[in-house]
Parts: sequence; structure tokens; C-alpha cells
Amino acid sequence: MTDTAEIRKVVQEEIDRMPDWELEGLQKFLATYPDPMSVLLRNAPYSDEPVTEEDRRDIAEARAWIRLNGGKGIPHDEVMRELGLD
Repeated sequence: MTDTAEIRKVVQEEIDRMPDWELEGLQKFLATYPDPMSVLLRNAPYSDEPVTEEDRRDIAEARAWIRLNGGKGIPHDEVMRELGLD
């Protein structure tokens, strides 16, 4: 089993030893590192299912709700609590 706390410590020590000029390159590299969701979305099959009139109404309703709520959705934690899944 991997001790992630130890790995984080070692990585942080390596970063702390890096000269300032190397930090920008590391930051750029890390920004390109794909997160799991991006990989899943990139590899997902294209959906050719047509958008129905009901879909359009639902999308318009959701967008209106978001506008009325300051441009923000419902936080994930709150949804999980409401569904009793926390």
C-alpha cells in the first residue's frame, strides 16, 4: 500500500528545493495533467440522440433558475444531504 502522506512530503521537499525559474515550468506541466473527469469526457462516445422539445424546455428552465440564483447551482454537498446520501 502506498503512503500518500509520505509521497506528498517528498514531492513538497523536491518543490521547495527547485529554483524559482523552474517553478513556472512545473506549474505549466501540472496544468496539462489530465484529471480523471476530463479523461472520461474526452473518451466518451458522441451522443447522436436528438434534443427533444421537452429537453429544450428543461434546459431553458434550468438556465432561468440559475440566472435567478445569482448564476450558481446547488452545491454538491447540499444535494447529497437533500437526497439523504451524505
